[in-house]
Parts: sequence; C-alpha cells; structure tokens
Amino acid sequence: MLMRRPLTREAVRTFRLGVAALLVLICACEMRSRRESSRTRDAGDEDAAAPYQADVEEGLGAAVAILVDTSGSMAQDAPGDTRPKYIVAREAIEAMLDATDAFVARRPDFPIKIGLYSFSSSVRTLLTIQPYDRATIRFALARLPQPGGGTAIGEALREARPDLYRAGVFRKYLLVVTDGENTSGRSPDRVAREIFRKSEGAVQVYFVAFDTSLEKFAFLKDVGGDVIGAGTGAELRTALDGIYQGKILAEAPAAGEREPVRK
Repeated sequence: MLMRRPLTREAVRTFRLGVAALLVLICACEMRSRRESSRTRDAGDEDAAAPYQADVEEGLGAAVAILVDTSGSMAQDAPGDTRPKYIVAREAIEAMLDATDAFVARRPDFPIKIGLYSFSSSVRTLLTIQPYDRATIRFALARLPQPGGGTAIGEALREARPDLYRAGVFRKYLLVVTDGENTSGRSPDRVAREIFRKSEGAVQVYFVAFDTSLEKFAFLKDVGGDVIGAGTGAELRTALDGIYQGKILAEAPAAGEREPVRK
C-alpha cells in the first residue's frame, strides 16, 4: 500500500496562493460583468428616454396617420342610421379627405401625406404613409376589415407613430376614430404621454369619440391633443372636417414661410 507524503509547508503555501489568485480573478470577472451589464442597462434607459429622431431628412409638409376602430362594437348600427358604424366612419373619412384635392391645388409646395390603419385586438396597416392620392386612399378604405375583437387604441398609436418619422415632413398628426375604450394592449393614455414627451410636442394627437364618452380620452388635454364627440354620422363628418380642415390643413404655414426651428 502506497503511503502519501504529507504536504510541505511550501506546497501548502503555493496551494493557498493559487486559490487566492483564483478567487481574485473570479471576483474581478464578476465585477466587470456587473459594470458591463450596468452600462448596457444605462444605455438602454437613455435610448428609452431619448427624443425621437427622423429616419430621413425632413421638409415642408404634413403627415397624417388615420387610425380607424374596427372592434366588434363598430358593427353596430350608427345612432340614427341603418348602417353599421364602421361603414359610416369609412364614408366620413373619405369625405374628409376630399378636401385635400383643393388644398393641394392651392399649395403644391406643401405635400400632404396620408396613412391608414385599422385596429381591433391588433393593428393592421392598410396604407403606409405616402403622398395623398384620391384613388389610392379610396382603395385602402375599401379594404377596411369587418369589425370584430377588442380595442387596441394604445397599440395603434404606438404602431403608427414611427411611420410619421419616415414621412420626411415636419408636421405630424395622429387622428383616431373610435367608439369605445381600450381593452387590449397598452393604454392610450400611457402611449400618448410617451409620444408627447419623446416627440417634444411635434406629434399632434386628435381623437373623435364616435358614440362614446369624451371623458375616456380626457388625458389628451395633457399632451397638447384634443377629442371631439360625435353621436351621429352627420356629427362625425363635422368633427372630422373640423380637425382636418380647421386644424391640420389650416396649420400649414403660408407660402414662402419657413417652419419654426424646434430646439
């Protein structure tokens, strides 16, 4: 039977030094990992808090993302009408946009770009934001899906917002037509406040509350937006015209004027 020799003091000392060095190395690696993780987290926080940046060079013009509610309740008849609310809304939006032809004829130097989105439990892009064309708009509106599902207003705002920053124009608008309150995804209150903060007020948000309470969207006053109520199809047309012609098109600077520089 082989007998083990007892370790010498020098061997024990060498072993202990080796263990200590290994522990120091492990601690150093862990601290480095924590620092890198902290830097990554801080960078992520900075990105999350940073203002939006345009993806392309911007110039004169206005981009309007129109978000249409196609949740299940939009299949109900509109008040005072035999047609479902989503059909009434589609026709009102089409009539609203007809005013663009006259505006473009007067102001060919100020492009109007339109995008169309529908939302129920999820969001669908029907028309990416592009220069206004009546035939293209009408084709996109004709593809408005049958109503069904929940109401993801916040997700619709969040989905359309980046497209405004790819449109290449200074003025940016989100126009929402809905008959209910958010039932799916992020709350519109939270998303609207984030858009207001990170766009530094550059994105204007307007809602038309169709056959529903204005109080659901009171938060818009805090983010520089507005909400208008509409109980019938006729009132819906009036509300949309008031926003589109009375605010969006009316805010276009006079010919020869420059857009204000945002700081």
